[in-house]
Amino acid sequence: MAVLLGVLVAASFGSGDFLGGRASRRAPTLTVLMVAQATAVIGAVVVCLFVGARVGTHDIVFGLLAGAVNIVGVGLLYQGLAVGRMGVVAPITSVVAATVPVAWGIANGERPSVLIIVGVVFAVVAVTLITRQPDEASDGSSAETGVVWAVVAGLALGSSLILYLQTSPDSGLWPVLAARVAAFVLVAGALAVVAARGVRLPFPQGADRRLALGAGALDVTASTLLLLAVREGLIVVVAPMAALAPGFTVVLARFVLGEQLHAAQRVGLLFALAGLVMVALG
Repeated sequence: MAVLLGVLVAASFGSGDFLGGRASRRAPTLTVLMVAQATAVIGAVVVCLFVGARVGTHDIVFGLLAGAVNIVGVGLLYQGLAVGRMGVVAPITSVVAATVPVAWGIANGERPSVLIIVGVVFAVVAVTLITRQPDEASDGSSAETGVVWAVVAGLALGSSLILYLQTSPDSGLWPVLAARVAAFVLVAGALAVVAARGVRLPFPQGADRRLALGAGALDVTASTLLLLAVREGLIVVVAPMAALAPGFTVVLARFVLGEQLHAAQRVGLLFALAGLVMVALG
């Protein structure tokens, strides 16, 4: 069940990134995030109302921390993509984000089978290949600077998963609501800072707004499934499965936008499939 949930997490995050990325082509990323996070908060409230729970302060605090660390990681990733090469930044971020919770799980006594370990390695390799972009002409970006942002972003994104794991199963999905509220507040604060500097960013309209709303709905869906997954199974299994999100983004871009897959991405998708099979059998 944990493997299936991990794949669904990856599908939700990857699809949400695809919708958010399309909306950000015409609307400012910060306002797209604002619409998406507002939608995610509303979705989390609805989910919590239908799921019974005994939530404590401890659960809310770790939920808030998970959401804050996650949205900071997303911001760091965007910065890395802005100053470095996407083909360098994206793979490093994904691999670090998957490695952090795996290392934490092993350090805390999780002992997966050899087949699962091999499958996890395949999944990590798949993430690297899927997110790798073909070399292009120099555009003035700095690989070294991008690497720093990528590593820090990966550490933040991976740590958010560990923080979710600190919440009690009895708390239901309230940690997800806390996380989404924290992310919303931080994005709103960033918008306020920008506005205070006299810069007014337009909010997405029409189709872009619908894309942002869809991204937010998928975001809260992914967060909900992620919390259920880490409670259901080993974090060393869930984390690499969830890290396969870029694969779903790439596939959607191929079939919806007609973007071509280069050789490394095709090999990466095969590695992902093989890794999923081994983890499921293990």
